[in-house]
Amino acid sequence: MGLSQTIWNNPTEYMRVQAPENPVLLFAPTVLQETARRFLAGFPGLVTYAVKSNPDEMVIQNLAAAGVRGYDVASPFEIEMIRRLAPDAAMHYNNPVRSRREIAFALENGVRSYSVDSHSELRKLADMLPAQGTEIAVRFKLPVAGAAYDFGAKFGASAELATDLLRTVAALGFIPSLTFHAGTQCTDPMAWDAYIRTAARIAADADVQLARLNVGGGFPAHRQVAHLPQLEEIFALIDRVSTEVFGQLRPSLVCEPGRGIVGESCVLIARVKALRDDTHVFLNDGYYGSMNELALIGMIDRVQVVSPDGHLRKAPAIGRIVFGPTCDSTDRMPGAVMLPGDTAEGDYVVIHGMGAYATVTNTRFNGFGELTIATTLSLAL
Repeated sequence: MGLSQTIWNNPTEYMRVQAPENPVLLFAPTVLQETARRFLAGFPGLVTYAVKSNPDEMVIQNLAAAGVRGYDVASPFEIEMIRRLAPDAAMHYNNPVRSRREIAFALENGVRSYSVDSHSELRKLADMLPAQGTEIAVRFKLPVAGAAYDFGAKFGASAELATDLLRTVAALGFIPSLTFHAGTQCTDPMAWDAYIRTAARIAADADVQLARLNVGGGFPAHRQVAHLPQLEEIFALIDRVSTEVFGQLRPSLVCEPGRGIVGESCVLIARVKALRDDTHVFLNDGYYGSMNELALIGMIDRVQVVSPDGHLRKAPAIGRIVFGPTCDSTDRMPGAVMLPGDTAEGDYVVIHGMGAYATVTNTRFNGFGELTIATTLSLAL
C-alpha cells in the first residue's frame, strides 16, 4: 500500500487529476478528529481506540492529537506501535487468549490491563503478572441482539463462569473488572442495557466491587443512508443504566470503539473495469481487497458513481451484481448493489464510511489489491 504525500481538497479533485487505475482510500484527518472528540465529549468514561480496526500510523497520530489517551491492543505489533506513537497512553490488552511470550512482551512495555474468559488463561496471567497494580477484566457474553455479527461466538464467558472468574481475580489480588462486547455495528442501544444489568448481577453474585466496567466496542458507524447512528443516545443509556444498577458502587466506565471512531474518516474509490452485458459490474477492488468486510456484514449503501471527467452519475439507480477483480467466484458483494443506471466502464465507484478494516483485510490475491492511501481535506464530492 502506498501513501500519497499531497493533500487533496476532495475526492473529485483527486479522481480528475490522478485518474487512478488502482483502488484508493482517501483519508480525512479532520473527520477522524471530529468523531473522536464526539466520543470524548459524550461517553461518560475513558475512551480507548480499538487499534485493530485501522492501525495506520496516521490514524493513531490524529487520535492522539484529538485527545484519545487509551488504546485497546491485541498483539505485540499493536503494543509496540502505540508505545512508540503515543508513549503516555494507557493500553488495554483485551485479546483474551495470549501466549506466554506475548504476555511477557506486554509486561515489558508497561501494559497493566488484561482480559480473560477462562480459568486456564487466568492461571497463565497469575503466573506471570504482578497482582499489585494490574487490572484483569473478565469478559462475559450474552445472546447477540441488534448487531451485524456475534462477537460472543469466539470470546466471552457465561454469566456463571464469569462470576467464578471475577471472584478468583479478586482473591488473587488483581484489580477486578468486567468487560463485554455488544457485537459489531450494534444499532440497538438496549444491547448495552442488557449487558450492564448482567454485569451488576455478576459482581453481586461474586461479592466483588468492580473497579471498572468496559462496555466494549460495537458502536455503529454510518453505513446506511436512512440510518444515522445515534451515538449520544447510546452514551446516555450507558450512563443512566450504570448509575441505576450500581448506585454508589458504580465502577469507572471504559469503551473501546474502533469502527465507530474511524469508519467515517475514509472513502474508498474503486474503478469499473467492465460492465458485462449491461448486467454485471466488475470493479478493480473486491472481497480479497478493501471490501472484505462488506461481504461479511452487508453492503454500505452510501455509494456514488463519478465519470472519468468528474461528473456525478445521476440516473435512477438499478440493482447490479458487483464482482471484484479476481478469478475467484466468491469475490462478490452481497445482494444487488444499487448503482446509477448510466454507470459505465471507466467510472469511479465511491463508497463512503470505509475507514474501518479496509486496509487490514486487504490481500494481494491473484496479483490484485494494490491500494494507495491519500489525504484529503473533505470527503464530500
